Amino acid sequence: MLRAVWVALGGLCLLLGVIGIFLPVLPTTPFVLLAAACFARGSQRFHEWLLGHPRFGPLVSDWQRHRSIPFRAKCLALSMMWLSMGTTAWLLRGRPLASAALLACAVGVSVWMVRLPTRPAGGGKS
Repeated sequence: MLRAVWVALGGLCLLLGVIGIFLPVLPTTPFVLLAAACFARGSQRFHEWLLGHPRFGPLVSDWQRHRSIPFRAKCLALSMMWLSMGTTAWLLRGRPLASAALLACAVGVSVWMVRLPTRPAGGGKS
């Protein structure tokens, strides 16, 4: 029963990650990594499928191998997040609580991401 819950949670996270490809406010990478962690606990078959996926597999295996994010990817993620969150907060400026909540989320995610280990460009490859 618990394994089914892990698989369902992994499927939900993967779905949110795929939606995040098209919606700039929703991050893709954390949801895909969370899906991999859930699948690892719930189903070896789904975990291996995700590792073998042409789009998401390299991302997951790179994280599992190095536990770090390449510098370029970190810069791109932070700049895209701030561009989309800043624009959305500005568009919602008539609703200051919504704008403040968006900016607070962006600050929280930025602090988390900056604290993650950074792999220099070209470094740490196996």
